[in-house]
Amino acid sequence: MTRIWASAAYRVAFTYSAAFALAILLLGVAVYYAADADFRVQQDVGIAEESAGLFREYEEGGLPDLASAVAKREAMNPADGYHYAVFDAAGHRVAGSLPIPRPDVGAQNIQLTDAKEGPEAVRALVSALPRGARLVVAIDSEAVERIDETILSLFGAAFLSVIALGIVGALLLGGYLRKRLARISGTAQAIMPGDLARRIPVSARGDEFDQLAIALNAMLDRIEQLLGNLRQVSSDVAHDLRTPLARLRNQIESVLDGPGDPQLHRPALKRALAQSDSLLALFAAILRISEVESGALKRHFARVDLSELAGDLAESYAPAVFDGGRTLTASIMPGLALLGDRELIAQAAINLLDNAQRHTPAGTAIAIEVTENSEGIALAVADNGPGVADADRALITRRFARLEASRTTPGHGLGLNLVSAIAAAHGGTLAIEDNHPGLRVTLLLPKLPA
Repeated sequence: MTRIWASAAYRVAFTYSAAFALAILLLGVAVYYAADADFRVQQDVGIAEESAGLFREYEEGGLPDLASAVAKREAMNPADGYHYAVFDAAGHRVAGSLPIPRPDVGAQNIQLTDAKEGPEAVRALVSALPRGARLVVAIDSEAVERIDETILSLFGAAFLSVIALGIVGALLLGGYLRKRLARISGTAQAIMPGDLARRIPVSARGDEFDQLAIALNAMLDRIEQLLGNLRQVSSDVAHDLRTPLARLRNQIESVLDGPGDPQLHRPALKRALAQSDSLLALFAAILRISEVESGALKRHFARVDLSELAGDLAESYAPAVFDGGRTLTASIMPGLALLGDRELIAQAAINLLDNAQRHTPAGTAIAIEVTENSEGIALAVADNGPGVADADRALITRRFARLEASRTTPGHGLGLNLVSAIAAAHGGTLAIEDNHPGLRVTLLLPKLPA
């Protein structure tokens, strides 16, 4: 039930059914009270007409004629029909069988005690006669109560039927809406990992859902075209610049290693060589990020033992970290595996380790950790260095983001951007947190499916 109520389609369907049932309930209550009031008005009219007839009998022959008329009518009326009583000025009942004391004048409800059925209510009209006498004409309310009970029974059965039909209708309508919306959601879920050719199915009915699907498909076509153009431009720029830069590097190497005395030009040539290497690394990183973000690598995913991979990286990086005046420790849970690209995950871990070394002072303790939690497998690189301000943590994952205004530290601001792209390609997330002190960067990846 919780799963059904969590669906907006079912909530809309059940809300509509509940509103319809409430309307039926209000209508039934209104009909019940209107019918009850109408029946009781009819009773009052009948009592008034009966009283008027008996009053004419009294005017024509006095109490004897009135008593005779009452006796005849009681003999003719059924048990649940009219009841009569005539009282003299002293309060004694002189005619009729209605077992009540002398009442006040006017219309009123009178409670009787029946020997068989117990207490019962009657509707009575008490009329004043000349010389202090009073005429009482009453009718049993049991007939109206039986009609009320019949109405309630019929309405109850009808209302339960409406509730049952409403529930069935809500389930059918909710299921239909959820099925149609699931097609749109399924297409979106397929597009997010990189299947840009996926489109929302369109039926032949041409209803509102189909119109929405047509509009969304047109939007997706446009987005795919724009993304294709963007990837093409990025790739073209990178490839167009890569060739002349590589040629420049080859020429510089030939001058450095060729005959003659290049001593006068060696410092400048070395700087040019370093710059060309840096530019080549920049464009290689841009191409790599574009390749990862395209999602094309997912079809080559295989089982990766993250525990083994992190252990190998920690072992191979420990000497270099130590030479830089820092320490590297490893805390790795064994046997943790996932579905992914081993080279990409290794690249992400290497980028995190490089950042931890590049942006911390000598004496910093760096740790690489691999743990498991309810959300997946976490690969974290933490340090006790200066850390990053809260306002800058969302910035450092952007492409070409550099917190250092002077930009004297080596790098192009693409390391964490590539790590973020690798995390997204594997269906994971990248979290940047305070290590108290220092910084903790965690790559959270899904577990290997059973």
